[in-house]
Amino acid sequence: MSLSALLATKQDAGLDPLLPRLAALLSHLPDTHIVGGFLRDSILARPSYDVDLTVAGDALAVARRLAADLGGAFVLLDESNSVARVVVQQSGHAWQVDVASRQGDVLHDLGRRDFTIDAMTLPLQSFQEPDWRSRVLDPFGGVADLERKRVRAVSDSVFREDGVRLLRAVRLAAHLDFEIDGDTKKMAFRDSACLAGVSGERIRDEFLAVLSAGDALQHVYLLDELDLLGRIVPVLETGRGVTQPKEHYWDVFHHNVETVGTVEGLLNRTLRPPWVLEQVPWSAQMDAYFSEVVGDGHTRATLLKLAGLLHDIAKPAMRTVDDEGRIRFIGHHSEGAVMAAPVLHGLRMSRRTTRAMEAMIDHHLRPGQMSQAGELPTARAVYRFFRSAGDVAIDTLYLNLADYLSARGPLLEREEWAAYAGKVSHILDIGLSQAETPSTPRLVNGRDLMAELDLSPGPLLGRLLDAIGEAQAAGEIASREQALSLARDILGAEMEGSSA
Repeated sequence: MSLSALLATKQDAGLDPLLPRLAALLSHLPDTHIVGGFLRDSILARPSYDVDLTVAGDALAVARRLAADLGGAFVLLDESNSVARVVVQQSGHAWQVDVASRQGDVLHDLGRRDFTIDAMTLPLQSFQEPDWRSRVLDPFGGVADLERKRVRAVSDSVFREDGVRLLRAVRLAAHLDFEIDGDTKKMAFRDSACLAGVSGERIRDEFLAVLSAGDALQHVYLLDELDLLGRIVPVLETGRGVTQPKEHYWDVFHHNVETVGTVEGLLNRTLRPPWVLEQVPWSAQMDAYFSEVVGDGHTRATLLKLAGLLHDIAKPAMRTVDDEGRIRFIGHHSEGAVMAAPVLHGLRMSRRTTRAMEAMIDHHLRPGQMSQAGELPTARAVYRFFRSAGDVAIDTLYLNLADYLSARGPLLEREEWAAYAGKVSHILDIGLSQAETPSTPRLVNGRDLMAELDLSPGPLLGRLLDAIGEAQAAGEIASREQALSLARDILGAEMEGSSA
């Protein structure tokens, strides 16, 4: 259905019971208007639970009263500009109602907004009318741009007024499946330096929203085209033009970027040709796993795309070429984890998310190094990997697969890939089988070892427990007596070594 036909219908995609309640509570303020994304999404018949309202009076007082009447929470967003948020549960959804004081009249207020598709408005009271779409005030052609699927700036100064709009343009294009208008692109490139004045939190939210969208690869390249990607993650620029061994199709920069798309293709099951996915394990449980929100409000899938973008950032710094012309990047995985920390700190990522990203980057090579060519990793090796990678062991396995695929690019060979993916699948199967038996009681604990072997708390005790855990996971021991015997053997070997 065309947008014109859609506008003529009486669909009420946005008419949730919250809107009539807002209209009733604000009936004494007839100059209250709906603006921004909620109006845009309602015109497109897209679900939306974020409402932007403008009022002629004191927005903070209005928001406090709404929070009290709706049983919601009041959040002060910008006291100097009189902007506040009300968060309320309604019809099973968490709604955000942002209330702002209008600066000047309605037309002046719209002229201060960023993009035409968000520079439309409608009186709140009119939203309940069957023909509300015909009453939308649209001075900059936002409806026409919705028809054309186009993100277009309201004025020449939008990016200079607020640098985060540079990223917001890309985020809107990504989530709406729109294109950015050509003149707006030129403006964004011209004003890309304005991103320097934006807080890390705002950059993080927009950038990760871009990564969370479908076809993230296309939009990461768009950020690069607009001279924004290197301003978000400056260290990526060091990889541009840095060549790799012949097994790699891309230079370091493009390999990092391409890995974003490969991660998405693995998780969305869209990689081509079809045989690429034949050896990659997947299930409804795995889909739910990567959909889990784990840090800073983002899913494992989104954070894995970010890890893909960062996983080889240390390669330029660690690159060496020997006398025979062989290119190597020894230690780039560990150094990459170190180098990622300030990037993530600059994006104001939480400590938990930063640790998870560091672990993925540090361990991303390990699945391919756990056994010799043609051999499958042992249960012991798998146990060590899962123990070391911790909560992101599964994520790291998929990062490893994406790294392999994006390294080969169009040079990927079917038989070689089947063998490699089969090995990683084996690691996943063994690791999950070991993790799926938490009910299996520990054979001994620290107190047992201290009592039986006359030990004191310390690093030695931890090493013994780790060794017993490995042996139990590998099926080599199954009783308390065997665990104690193994501990005695290890102690004996250490004593012999120290006396030699």
